[in-house]
Formats: sequence, C-alpha cells, structure tokens
Amino acid sequence: MLKKLLIANRGEIAVRVIRTAKALGYRTVAVYSEADANALHVEQADEAVCIGPAQVAASYLNADAILDAAAKTGADCIHPGYGFLSENAGFAKAIKQAGLTFVGPPENAIELMGSKRRSKIAMQEAGVPVVPGYEGDNAADDELIAAAKDIGYPLMLKASAGGGGRGMRLVESESELADNIKRARSEAKQAFGDDELIIEKAVIEPRHVEIQVFADRHGNAVYLGERDCSVQRRHQKVVEEAPSPFVTPELRKAMGEAAVKAALACGYEGAGTVEFLVDKDRNFYFLEMNTRLQVEHPVTELITGQDLVAWQLMVAEGRPLPLAQEEIELNGHAIEVRLYAEDPANGFTPQTGTLHEFTPAEGEGLRFDTGVRSGDVVSAHYDPMLAKVIAWGQNRDEARRRLVRALEDTTVFGVTTNRHFLSRIIADDTFGAGEATTAFLQQAFKDDPSLAPQALSIRELALSACALSLNSTGQEGWSNAPATVIPMKLEIQEKTVELLVRHSGHKLLVSHGDDQYELLIQSHEQGQLCIIDNGIRQRCQYSRAGDSLYLQALGRSWSVTDITHQPATGAQGAGSGRIQASMDGAIIDVLVAAGDTVQQGQTLVILEAMKMEHPVKADRDGTVAAVHTSSGDQVRRSQLLVELAANETEEQTQ
Repeated sequence: MLKKLLIANRGEIAVRVIRTAKALGYRTVAVYSEADANALHVEQADEAVCIGPAQVAASYLNADAILDAAAKTGADCIHPGYGFLSENAGFAKAIKQAGLTFVGPPENAIELMGSKRRSKIAMQEAGVPVVPGYEGDNAADDELIAAAKDIGYPLMLKASAGGGGRGMRLVESESELADNIKRARSEAKQAFGDDELIIEKAVIEPRHVEIQVFADRHGNAVYLGERDCSVQRRHQKVVEEAPSPFVTPELRKAMGEAAVKAALACGYEGAGTVEFLVDKDRNFYFLEMNTRLQVEHPVTELITGQDLVAWQLMVAEGRPLPLAQEEIELNGHAIEVRLYAEDPANGFTPQTGTLHEFTPAEGEGLRFDTGVRSGDVVSAHYDPMLAKVIAWGQNRDEARRRLVRALEDTTVFGVTTNRHFLSRIIADDTFGAGEATTAFLQQAFKDDPSLAPQALSIRELALSACALSLNSTGQEGWSNAPATVIPMKLEIQEKTVELLVRHSGHKLLVSHGDDQYELLIQSHEQGQLCIIDNGIRQRCQYSRAGDSLYLQALGRSWSVTDITHQPATGAQGAGSGRIQASMDGAIIDVLVAAGDTVQQGQTLVILEAMKMEHPVKADRDGTVAAVHTSSGDQVRRSQLLVELAANETEEQTQ
C-alpha cells in the first residue's frame, strides 16, 4: 500500500493530482522552485520542498533534487504530471532504482514511444495504421531528400524525439526541402538535444483525434473514448472535446482497438494517449503515443465519470483496472479550452504580471483546473497557462453555451488573456457545425480584425469614468450639487482620452468630444457597480491597482490608466496656464469666470483641504478660457480646475 505521493510538477496539474491523492487518503508532497514559494500547489500539499532556483533546468528538471525531496519527506511514490520529466525514461528508471514507485509506464515504453521513428516501426509491426513515410536508420540529409521523391509532396518533416510542433515543417515542394531540413534539425536539436528527423506524407486538413488508453500489469487494457484536438494554433492544441463530432461509433471502436494494440505492443502500464490523424474519408493513421496523463484529460473524465488520476494510482499499486471495456460508458459532451496569459492582438505574445483578481465563473457543468489565484504573479519562467476551463453538457450545444458563458463570466484583472478569442472560437459557426479541422484557426481567424486592439465605446468610457469616480469606501467622490463637472484624463492603448464627467444625484453623464453617454447608478459595492443603462439593469466588475483600472461588463473586459492626477510635466508645468488642484480637497469658492483677464499670482480658486483653505493661483498672465469646477466640488490632486489662454502679445512673440 502506497502512502505518501510526491508530485514532481507545478501549477494546475500539481493541484489536480493533490486533490485526488488527498481524497484517496494519501499524504502529499509538493516540490517548488524559489519563484513558486507561495504557489497554490505548495499551499495545498501536506509538505513541500524547495528544489532550486526559478530556472527549470535547476529545479523542475533536476531529477536529483526531486529524488532528494522524496527521501527527505519519506514519499514512497512519485507522480510526474505532464511536461518537465514526465516522459523522461531516465527519470522513471532512477525512481525505480531508488526503491520508489513511479506513477507512470515502464521506462522501456517511455523510451520506445519517445522516438517517432522507433514507435512508428513498432506500430507497423503491431498492425496499427501509420502515415506513409520514411523512418529508416539513415536520416542523413541526402537520404531524406531521396526518400521525399518516392513519398511525394506535400510532406511533413518531424523531429523524431519531438512534440508540440517543435522541429516540424510542412514542405510543399522539392525546392523547399533542403532549407526546411536544416531549420527542422536546428529546432529539434535546441528543443530535444536530438536532431534526428523522419518524413511523412502530409495529410491535408485532417482531424487530430486521440484515444485515451489504460493498461495494468495484469495484461488488461481498455480505451475510454476519444478526444478531438483539431483546433490548433502552430501545432499547439487550443480546444479539446469529447466525444469527437466527426467520429462515428464504428470509427471509435476501430480506433480504440488500434490504440489498445499500440499499448499492449510496448508493454504499457497506466494512462497513455494514442494520437491519430483522421482524413476526410475517416481513414486514420498513428501519429504518436504520449506516455503520460494529457492536459486535456478532464473532458474524458467528465463524459466517463471516472477519475483518471485515481486509476493511475490503482495501477501503480499493482491493482487491476476498475472497469472492463464493456463497462465503460460515454455520457454527454465536454469541451476544454486553455486560458492563457497572452495577447491575441499582438501575435499571442505571453503576458506577465500580477493577477489583481482571478475569479473563475461558477455554474452547472463547469470545471476549472487552475494553479493560480488572486494576487499571484504570472512570471516569465513558466508556461503562461492560467487555467483549463471545461464545460459539460447533455449535448454539444449545451456544453458550448456553458463554456462561452464561463469564459465571459470569469474575471481576470491584471494580465491580458486569450479569453475572448476562445469564446469566439466556441461560438463560431464552423466549430458549432463540428467541421473544424487542423486548418480551422488559420482559415477562420487569419487577419481577423477582431483580434486587433479594440477602441473603447463611449459606454465603456462611461463605465470607466464611473468606477474611477468612486472611492475605496464605496461612497461617491463628488458633490451632490447640480451639474458637478469632473474633468478626467485616461490613457488607453497608449493614447490619451479626455472626458468630462457630469454628475447629478445618481445620474452620470460622460462626454468625450461630441459623444455623450448617461448612466444611472443603482448601487455600488467594492469592485462592482450596478447600473441602469437605457432601462436595463446590469453589473460591471472592476479592480483598481494604483492608477490602473481593470473592468469587465457583459463579457467584455478592458483596462485604462488614470493620468488625471499625475504630476504636471512639460506643457502642463509652471506657466502652462493649466491650473490644477494642489491636493485632494473641496472647492470653497471660484473667483473667476470665462473671459476674465487675470495676472500671474492672482487667486482663482480657493481649495479646502486638511481643515485649511489653500489659494490656487494663476501661473501666468492671461485670459480665462474655461472653468472646470464650481463651489462644492470634491476634487483630486492635479485635477484640472481652470484653463488660461495666452494674451495676444504673448501669442505674437511665440
């Protein structure tokens, strides 16, 4: 009987494994880098050991440090999660040599399936369909070029030791081959330390369908349905669903039986995924086998009602599989998306920063697997995935609706995410019809203007102004006097936007140029506004961090920076004629009106602050061009109060 499990991973997969292990009575041990000292997986484990600095090579890829952590804590088994050392045969062997149990397959199976060349040969021998190609011992450039002539174009170059699209190239013609071989070798060497390549006939616009398999040491092996992972960007999975909308019951059975053959052929134990390409005629071809738990395993769990981590632990303890093939049933439909801190409008660049607020949506059929919470920092050291968002429904449309709603209602303030991009994919008609292939994103979203930064509407500007005009106590930061006017200056996408905010009672009128928008404030609690807009009651969530304001309403999120109160610089400094409040306070009296001529040093406004009156004076001679405040107004430091125009003599000399 195993008692204490060490999870050799971080983030959401570590949290997910800890959850099941605790439910089954295991004690749990987390490992963490110095950058992850306050991470969620560290907090949730019974014990935790620091294994090195932030760099993965010195921590999460440091097998010796992980084994030392197991020895220190008395862990008797290790779960590798996915990524890092999860498919490292040497790590699995070292665990076994240390007298511990590896929650995964034997090292021989990992080693075999880690080579695209060797695994493809093994699958051919086992009778599993494979893509025609070249996987010979001689992988020299001239041999690959010669083989390509026999295979024909288009074709795929693949790193034999690769995965995740690295070291992979689509080659359309012979003239492109030599250069692509060079580039693919370079990528493969950098990513995997091995530049061996294979060639396969390209299957154009296929479906990417994978089969979840499980095997035990008693010779039992089953498949638990399929997952469709066709929606990909640069060979990286974006959306996964189960079952596939393209797979028929007959095809499911044929692919499942082929996947079981693949598992048995390599003496497999535990959880594995056999990946296939499926063409438009439903012919399927072996792609690779992932010898670990997959990122997308939750969709299989939701449609089968099984806990795959629990199954892994059963197999690791030497127990037989809990179900026979005929006992496995599929129920409903599940879809998963990967919520990343990345900016779709700027080439999906990964984002870093503090999560000022992270609140997953709640509702029937929803599941969030995450390793972060509000206040955590998304660093540049690790994968920027914040969460896996999964929705289950009785049917595919119900699952789609729930997932779109979950994405729209999840609050992420502090970093840009791909949340709206994901919801657009799920709501897309092609995806909805079940017709998405691996070419779908490139075809449907190439040069899509919706991925570019979107200007804020006057309504969103009004909501921003409303949130900024409320202080942290929840009280309105303005006077109840009629026609109170608050000038406001915002920085949005590196552009400055000036607003005039007029407040009367619970009404708010925001002006931006010729555009105006009126809101009625129904109620306000910290972080949430309830407004009535055109007779419709709605809510807006927001969070403020310094001068940065993050907002979300009706599935749209945006951010602004309040620069109204920044210290005057340049043209706004002394002599600019832009007279600003010297501190937060209340306007006691305004002594000038538009058109008045004033002299430098003349008192224009009297401000009350800290129980004292403070005169606000003209910084130069001139004529009053505009007055932006009135008696009774509450103002903030650096808020614009009066604007002076230069007199004619000054204009002539400038």
